[in-house]
Amino acid sequence: MGYRVLERKELGPDANLLVIKAPYVAKSARPGQFIILRVYEKGERIPLTIVDIDKKRGAITIIFQVVGKTTKYLSLIKVGEEIKDLLGPLGTPTEIRKFGVVATLGGGFGTAVLYPLVKALKEVDNYLIVINGARNEKLLILEDELKELSDEYYVTTDDGSKGVKGFVTDLLQEILEKENKKIDRVFAVGPVPMMKATSELTKKYGIKTIVSLNPVMVDGTGMCGACRVEVDGETKFTCVDGPEFDAHKVNFDLLMRRLRMYNKEERISLNTFRKLKNE
Repeated sequence: MGYRVLERKELGPDANLLVIKAPYVAKSARPGQFIILRVYEKGERIPLTIVDIDKKRGAITIIFQVVGKTTKYLSLIKVGEEIKDLLGPLGTPTEIRKFGVVATLGGGFGTAVLYPLVKALKEVDNYLIVINGARNEKLLILEDELKELSDEYYVTTDDGSKGVKGFVTDLLQEILEKENKKIDRVFAVGPVPMMKATSELTKKYGIKTIVSLNPVMVDGTGMCGACRVEVDGETKFTCVDGPEFDAHKVNFDLLMRRLRMYNKEERISLNTFRKLKNE
């Protein structure tokens, strides 16, 4: 059985949103969980966060950035066409409860992971500080949706094209120092250097911080071991033990080294695909 694409939308440069018919996934998915999909018969399997669910339509929403052959192929799928395989929901759901004042930081496409989390935290009456960051204004996503859910909403861009010039961690530090605001929990999702910087900052203030990790992943069920990460000195599998972990216990340096392992092969694969498509 294929999984039909019901809607598609371009969010920005190489940024895409798809709504996919997947009734069994939509029925049981919770914030923090993800799917693994295969676009065509001989394609690779890639993990993508479940950004939203529509139980009435039996549909899920995913957001992805074109960074390799598979995501490029996925971006070319039209409404009415089908994705070959889709497995989920996978991973351990986010702990959702009333923490008090919660700061959530999204860097780049980590914001896609942030949205279902913010939505769920708001439903249980947390006070939400949302910091949405990107390299530039064109790469910001889900602004309207996050702004509507936030008690305080901020934007940072590396080049200053919108909001505060700088990084999400710079603004969080300013809030903690200048406003002397008590924050009970921090969630951070984005590039590994950004999550590492957030962890180092919040550790100084003793604020428990949760990050959503994105290592190389293959089967998504804990069998292959490709997604292993080191947490508190122990090996964990992101697909079954995560994807969320206590940031202060994650070995971010090891994670970054593992993420760079296949950079060369990924570039070759994407360039070869683009040549075949005459791009």
